[in-house]
Amino acid sequence: MMKTLLFRSFVGISFGALVMVLTCFGVIVFGEVPALDSEIFVKNVLGCILCGWFFSTATIFFENETWSLLSQTILHCLTVSILYFLLSFFVGWIPFSLKGLAIGIGIFIPFYMIIWTIFYLYFRFQVKY
Repeated sequence: MMKTLLFRSFVGISFGALVMVLTCFGVIVFGEVPALDSEIFVKNVLGCILCGWFFSTATIFFENETWSLLSQTILHCLTVSILYFLLSFFVGWIPFSLKGLAIGIGIFIPFYMIIWTIFYLYFRFQVKY
């Protein structure tokens, strides 16, 4: 269990860092930004790394075979959404307001559902073959 958690932590942190690097390249190249503010950069780097970490490690809920898939999904969704929105408000990805929260939820839930469905179909296919 600990080995799995450490591996997922490494993968999540690496993926979060990769997302941040690609985002910075995109902002610099396509946004025609000559320089990045160091405080904003550090906040975003830490945000992406933490986001990658908790999204990857929260999948541990799906390892508990005594729980139903619905229970696993609800716990995973609640965990990552609470952590994501707290992080998003702190970093500044989402404005700290009711409107910002509503828009954030309106974007988060469909993306969560799409990604969950893709993983569900992938693992279902793996079980069959």
